[in-house]
Amino acid sequence: IVTDAGVVVVNTGPSRLYGEQQRRAIARVTDRPVAQVIQLNLHPDYFLGNQAWADRPTRALAGSIAGMRAEGGAYADNLYRLCGDWMRGTESTPSREAIDPALLSRPWTLGGRRLVLRRLEGHTGDDLVLIDAATGVLFAGGLVFAQRVPTTPHADVPRWIASLDALERGHAAGEFRVVVPSHGPVHEGVAGIRQTRDWLHWLNARMEDSAEQGLDLAELLRQPVPDRFAGWAAQPAEWHRTLAQWYPRYEARALGAPAARRP
Repeated sequence: IVTDAGVVVVNTGPSRLYGEQQRRAIARVTDRPVAQVIQLNLHPDYFLGNQAWADRPTRALAGSIAGMRAEGGAYADNLYRLCGDWMRGTESTPSREAIDPALLSRPWTLGGRRLVLRRLEGHTGDDLVLIDAATGVLFAGGLVFAQRVPTTPHADVPRWIASLDALERGHAAGEFRVVVPSHGPVHEGVAGIRQTRDWLHWLNARMEDSAEQGLDLAELLRQPVPDRFAGWAAQPAEWHRTLAQWYPRYEARALGAPAARRP
């Protein structure tokens, strides 16, 4: 976001190389300096490019910073295994500064640009969204996916759905018109919000029903998803990853195990 007082960078990508490429791309767009860098949640594709921004303020919600510190090393190790040389030189570098809670209760003005920061939850325990009021653009972080299966390693489904409902109310109130989702195409309106909510409702119901029927994980993995989801990106890999993580808890709950936690 280019303002008269400098540039606000939203997320820095999954590697040092990505962050370096990001800096060069921004320099081709504007010669204004970067004022600060904001991370919207704790996941690796939001902050592992921070090494390239060591000379600029990097900020996130306090809970996200705690998660980056706790899990960042494991993220980097896993991405090295997946991506090899693309991750060369990447080290986990969490955001250095917690966002002032006061900025979550009132609009924030930078260089004449009115920005709105809002803390929600559900995709992770600390989901930040940013609205650029001048352009009506919502940077939705991990709460919204478009034509792509949502990732769920830190998900709380009821809270996530409540956050999506809040975002849709914000759209109806005229707070934004364009959505930049976590993954998938930038789009106008609430299509991504509704797709993500539709998936979460279906996902929860499918796992609850399957557990009640006594299906085991192998049987559930063989079942197809509805046609409306079948063509989404990361299908079926992300669907299978979610099942492997969450379905045992639904099974335990169906069997009456008291310690099972609802996602």
